Amino acid sequence: MIIQQDLTIPEKLKILTDAAKYDVACTSSGVQRKGKAGALGNASEAGICHSFAADGRCISLLKILFTNQCIYDCKYCVNRSSSDTVRTSFTPDEVCRLTVEFYRRNYIEGLFLSSGVLHSADYTMEQIYQTVLKLRTQYRFYGYIHIKAIPGASDELIERVGFLADRMSINLELPTADGLRRLAPGKTREKILRPMRQIQQGIAFTNGGLEGPGKKALLYGKERAGFAGGAALFSPSSGSQGKLLGAEKKEEKLRTSPFLLPASARAGKTFVPAGQSTQMIVGATGESDYQMMKVTEALYHTYGLKRVFFSAFVPVNEDSALPSLPGGPPLLREHRLYQADWLLRFYGFQADELLTEADPNFNLFLDPKCHWAVRHLEQFPVEVNRADYQKLLRVPGIGVKSAMRIVSARKNCTLDFAALKKLGVVLKRASYFITCSGKMQEGARLDQDFIISGLIGEERRRTWDISHKDSYRQLSLFDDMKLELPPSKEDFLLAAAGNL
Repeated sequence: MIIQQDLTIPEKLKILTDAAKYDVACTSSGVQRKGKAGALGNASEAGICHSFAADGRCISLLKILFTNQCIYDCKYCVNRSSSDTVRTSFTPDEVCRLTVEFYRRNYIEGLFLSSGVLHSADYTMEQIYQTVLKLRTQYRFYGYIHIKAIPGASDELIERVGFLADRMSINLELPTADGLRRLAPGKTREKILRPMRQIQQGIAFTNGGLEGPGKKALLYGKERAGFAGGAALFSPSSGSQGKLLGAEKKEEKLRTSPFLLPASARAGKTFVPAGQSTQMIVGATGESDYQMMKVTEALYHTYGLKRVFFSAFVPVNEDSALPSLPGGPPLLREHRLYQADWLLRFYGFQADELLTEADPNFNLFLDPKCHWAVRHLEQFPVEVNRADYQKLLRVPGIGVKSAMRIVSARKNCTLDFAALKKLGVVLKRASYFITCSGKMQEGARLDQDFIISGLIGEERRRTWDISHKDSYRQLSLFDDMKLELPPSKEDFLLAAAGNL
């Protein structure tokens, strides 16, 4: 480990922004907070306006690590302790100054602060707390702040940061305990899930979801009961009979209040108002899509997470325990998991509907909704003029907005295919699964092979775009468009004739 103590702030910024690019939990804020006199910034519930660099990184938040020094030796991590790389760290004042100066220049709208583990979890979390406290009080920054909590940090530090940040997240890293033991030996299930549970309970209390110590005990009991069915597949097996977490085996003494801080220290404050999220690495270990979806579903139901993010494994280290990826990072698989996650959160699907142990992985050439539909043709075709909202949502090519428009529009008229297209329905997919007044669209038929061949033709272009994202670059206002291809013979002749 090469530690540099005398780097300038720009040099630190270059190192610690590059080290933070593998955290993918940049998202809408979920917080509505107006600016006020004497304060700097605000947060919008509709979401932070994102810009994206050519490589896809979000640049609307100042996305940095507090330090890239780390006591852990996670085999997949670019900042692992055994990596021979330059190490550095910000001070709380340096992070505050960068955030405020970037905001004043309109480069960013908020801060995304993650960190390696310097000396210990508590020491690092204390530095992060001092940073956020100074931003909110001394620098009067009122904008959006997303903090990555440090697994293993004390409850009090997690709580103090939670009353200052808008969103907090703890990276789950890998979906199974076996994968965690093999690739991240310094981390444990208990260290990761304990603060996740603490944040969930704090959010519930400050949002009025629970009242009094009795309700806290009820929440804890529900959590224990629910964990056996869903989140227990944190065990090495993929079934639902896995062992409960070690943290759940220990009988904790419930406090009479969910918070350690006195009421005077948290009066009028909301705890993590934008909710919590997590991130899982895709492709570093051998879990199937089914296992990933079951863990995702359990996290939503058991811990009330706002989002679960997926990050395609990028081989930044050489280690025999890591998989070789001749085709590059599994970007298409990551994309399918995000699509399936959307179905869980907004379309009423369950993980066991999308996949099974017998059919554990998504078809990379079909999006998950189409993959489900072609395996359940007995539920189709759906008559759009009579089907209820939930049935419409399950039709490929019909989204939440278009389903709502259909339900509203058919009160006044009978819908045909032309009307559906105007309402935003993607007929290239939907036409195989719907009827209008009892008739399917001309040329469509309810046959599995016929439908799959038609759908795959449409999906191949999207698949190519995702798998070859580095074969083109995003245009910029300042691109000089220096093309490497020489002009053709036809171009020479046209130019000579003055017709080019």
